Amino acid sequence: MLTRDAPSRTSASLFAIAAAISVASSHAAATDFGPSPGANLSIAKLAPIQSFVDGEIAARRIPGAIVLIQRHGQPIYLQCFGKSNVETGTPMAVDAIFPIHSVTKTITSVAAMMLVDRGKIALDDPVSKYIPSFARMKVGVERKDEAGKPVLDLVALRRQVTIEDLLLHTSGITYGFYGEGLVKAAYAGIYLGDFDNAEFAERIAKLPLAEQPRTLWDYGHSTDVLGRVIEVASGQSLYQFEKQNLLDPLGMTTTKFFLTDPAERARFAGPLAKDRHIERNSLDITRWESGGGGMVSTIADFARFGQMLLNGGKLDGKTYLSPITFATMTTDHIGGGSGVARDYFYFPGDGFGFGYGFGIRTDPGNAVPPPPGSLGEIKWDGATGVYLVVDRTEDMFFVVMEDSPSGRMHVITTIKKIIYDAFEK
Repeated sequence: MLTRDAPSRTSASLFAIAAAISVASSHAAATDFGPSPGANLSIAKLAPIQSFVDGEIAARRIPGAIVLIQRHGQPIYLQCFGKSNVETGTPMAVDAIFPIHSVTKTITSVAAMMLVDRGKIALDDPVSKYIPSFARMKVGVERKDEAGKPVLDLVALRRQVTIEDLLLHTSGITYGFYGEGLVKAAYAGIYLGDFDNAEFAERIAKLPLAEQPRTLWDYGHSTDVLGRVIEVASGQSLYQFEKQNLLDPLGMTTTKFFLTDPAERARFAGPLAKDRHIERNSLDITRWESGGGGMVSTIADFARFGQMLLNGGKLDGKTYLSPITFATMTTDHIGGGSGVARDYFYFPGDGFGFGYGFGIRTDPGNAVPPPPGSLGEIKWDGATGVYLVVDRTEDMFFVVMEDSPSGRMHVITTIKKIIYDAFEK
């Protein structure tokens, strides 16, 4: 665990990480899993991407998409498909702007780890150090009363929620729009009105946690709360901190929370009519800079972000994350022995653990054959189908951008399979 005052613990943590990676590598080497390091990737075998995506568009499952594959620092595949606006018939263009929803979490997590690097926050800091109301949080435990009616007891935390819990989604903070139970129901109305990160964090602090911290990977508003921590620690709004320290230096000039410029608004890629139910839209200007799901971006911006991650936290001579921080961030922290359970809603998926803001490939998984990919790859995706995979073993990353909530999973899983099938065995 990275802290300001415990270098010995940091060294011990990194030693443990190195040992874990060594064991995982040995395990993977003993299985038929993924392409060999440095394997040749056949450009010709990427051709099925075209027919597949065109077929999804023709079947009106998605309106369009952009796919970028970059290897050894150079784009080897970049293709636009379909329409960015089906109503106007606007063809998809390389400068289309997409809502990235939960891929926003990767940017917020990198920003937070930059503050860890600078000693402004520490992973084992209690969140209440930055948001005092979090010191009063309770865990909601559901039971049946004598009449068989469900009731919610509020019980004390065994320990406070930490910054690391926010990064790992082990805080007990959940989402209210999937799953059942009284804690989920308590989230009703949480998005009402116009609010900023400070007010949203206070709304979260008034709700019961779904479980004790560091007991379950529970996807939710943890990264939104992390965005507020960044604001308090930096003295800037979330966007201003990210713009000054990460986005502008990387050249990610179109990655932001809201589109106010008419020319940029005209480039916004919209969904099919059946998918116009997502809860937020970056064309609607509010005060909430949602670090968990509020940003828009372009394929060019994500080419920069992906290459920085592929380089281990560096790009064009500038270091965004130190080697220690990057290694800690991209290592699984919720695997065996961590005490963290997984339930039906474990979104990293088969063969993946979780680092700080990213799913981390740890093993082949249980499926036969195993899902495509490489040991140690990092990835995340969002509700509209924006998907980022960084494979350092193959010196490659790829990005899929689409605004297709209902059709996204088949698209991203099929494209990933085509890409890894293109590696020569």
